[in-house]
Amino acid sequence: MAASTLTEVARLAGVSPATASRVLNGSARTPGPDIAERVRKAADSLGYIPNAQAQGLAKSSSGLIGLIVHDIADPYFSAIARGVQAAARHQNKMVLLATTAGSPADERAAVAAFAARRADSIVIAGSRSARAADRQGNAELAAELDRYCRNGGHVGVVGHAVVGAESDEGYHVVEVPNEELAAALARELASHAGAFVIIAGPEGLLTSDDRVRGFQRGLADAGLPPADVLHTGFDRTGGYEAGLELAARIGESGESSKSRLCIFAVNDVMAIGATAALRSKGLRIPRDAAIAGFDDIETLRDFRPTLSTVRLPLEEIGRLAVPGAGTGQTAAATVEVKGEVTLRRSTEPAGE
Repeated sequence: MAASTLTEVARLAGVSPATASRVLNGSARTPGPDIAERVRKAADSLGYIPNAQAQGLAKSSSGLIGLIVHDIADPYFSAIARGVQAAARHQNKMVLLATTAGSPADERAAVAAFAARRADSIVIAGSRSARAADRQGNAELAAELDRYCRNGGHVGVVGHAVVGAESDEGYHVVEVPNEELAAALARELASHAGAFVIIAGPEGLLTSDDRVRGFQRGLADAGLPPADVLHTGFDRTGGYEAGLELAARIGESGESSKSRLCIFAVNDVMAIGATAALRSKGLRIPRDAAIAGFDDIETLRDFRPTLSTVRLPLEEIGRLAVPGAGTGQTAAATVEVKGEVTLRRSTEPAGE
């Protein structure tokens, strides 16, 4: 069945299409109550569905927020998405979602699609990259976002500012003190092991680099030598692969409980993957190795042994990333959130 049109509604109501549009699409210029009521009754009787794009033009607002994440299946991003959704609901808006696996080229395509749909704002969650392989993608993403902002759009970014953006006008950044929190975690763990190793994401991934740098600084503050660093995928699979390598290292060294390895994975899903790999080789946490993560994702509620980590207010980060969602917040503001070191069973001394 063909959808009814605005012209048909106008004809049934005995008004012009322009008048019907002003009633149904939310224009500030509305006709008298009798005419408006007649138009609405005509629309109801015909089952007319208003055109969202036309409504956006009439209201100068599409009522849409675009959200770009690396992987919605990752509990880190799903928690942030819940926060974005809560802020959107408060603003009477809907969220459009794009997942990009961290590719700047795919992020640019998502921005272009959201801009074409006149999204009121766009939120980007996921580490920025300084890798040479992403240089061109970063430049194209920054240009697309700059164009969007010049046309009145607002952009919220979690973590770091967009690499290569020409100005901060229209941008809103939620800064996460990754380096400081990782340093605090290292200082807390300084007495827990004889040797440290960091499971990190690819070099040039800014969030991972910040956490590595912070953890190394915390070890130095405690008078300890720097940790070895294993670079791998910034996900559970990467953590699992690194865990297999570490399991072999533990088996070869025959380390005693007094000199057991303490592993810092730069996010929780990598820590979960590494723990699974160690278990597959017959090693137990915290008897044979200590391990800590970062983020405090919701999944950890069911993880055993309970994982030491850095707790971030992930849903609050998502809420604050939506331009205009915070108290007194402007579109071009910068907000810093706080986190806290949370020590649990996975880093307790062996035998406790």
